[in-house]
Amino acid sequence: MKAFSFIEEHLDDDLQTETVAQACFASKSSLEKAFRFGAHFSVHDYVTRRRMMKAARLMIEKPEMSLLDVAVQYGYSSHEAFTRAFNQVWKCNPSEYREKENKKLHPVELFPPITGLCQIEGDNLMKKTVDISELYDFFNERKDCYFVVCDIFHLMEINGVSREAGDIAILESLRRMENCSGEEDVTFRIGADTFAVLTKSSDKAYAESILEKVMNMNGNVIPYEKKVPLSLYGTVLKIETQEKHITCSEFMNTLESGFEKFAQEEITRRG
Repeated sequence: MKAFSFIEEHLDDDLQTETVAQACFASKSSLEKAFRFGAHFSVHDYVTRRRMMKAARLMIEKPEMSLLDVAVQYGYSSHEAFTRAFNQVWKCNPSEYREKENKKLHPVELFPPITGLCQIEGDNLMKKTVDISELYDFFNERKDCYFVVCDIFHLMEINGVSREAGDIAILESLRRMENCSGEEDVTFRIGADTFAVLTKSSDKAYAESILEKVMNMNGNVIPYEKKVPLSLYGTVLKIETQEKHITCSEFMNTLESGFEKFAQEEITRRG
């Protein structure tokens, strides 16, 4: 957790894996192993994705800011180096991204920070990143409402095809869940390959209808040069508590543990 926090605090700096390791009192190799296990990325890949998420948001929020200034802010001394990194994540160059009229093509927080920050849908897919406490406040308005939580089947195998295929699979999962939910439902990401919809309904059947729509898309291929099918598995959850107030961490832990229990049962069932 300290590594993720340190990275967020130093995204604007000349951030090297060795520097992060030193801040965590760990060896470089140990840190890399922990990152690949917990985040499914190398430290360098994670830092690049976070920087490009920040850069994409800045480009939209400050259209008057030159691309070179954006590049310099996130540690790139040349437009060429920044363009290569940006294209690695967004599959287009920065100027093309900025010129797109339909911003729904790119959720700006496709790779949110793994620091307890979550991603929430707005009226479009220009994602609003909120702290857990804000998400918790949002939940307080819908305490009687249901969640739909889904995970990707065999993401590691998709990553084995290519890292790009894995990235596209994550994006496609978000799109499926958003497209299957209602306008007032809230979609957010709670893990490397786990996503949730907070509905605005206390009707379990409504949440189950969203899940059914998502499941009906299983096996459809992702928009990639090779035929890579994508399937999700999921369940409907409701956070039951007698407490008038629960902490932010309790809220997220309850949601995650509820899905983890289901996931273990599903894995056992499928063998």
